[in-house]
Amino acid sequence: MPHVTLKLQSGRSEADKKRLAEALAQAVTASIGSSADSISVSIEDVDPADWPEVYRREIVGRRELLFKAPGYTM
Repeated sequence: MPHVTLKLQSGRSEADKKRLAEALAQAVTASIGSSADSISVSIEDVDPADWPEVYRREIVGRRELLFKAPGYTM
């Protein structure tokens, strides 16, 4: 533990996602000191047409868990 879940607009390559997952894991290690072996990262592709539902459900609907808000609204 920790486990990072990222929702990302679909269309990125597997190589892009692997680089992103590594960068997120490094950021977790640098920020809170977790060992690299304890960190997992999952990436969920989201179709742009489905993003408004993600926004409503996970950003607006779970504000209490949000530590970095987006700079846009829907």
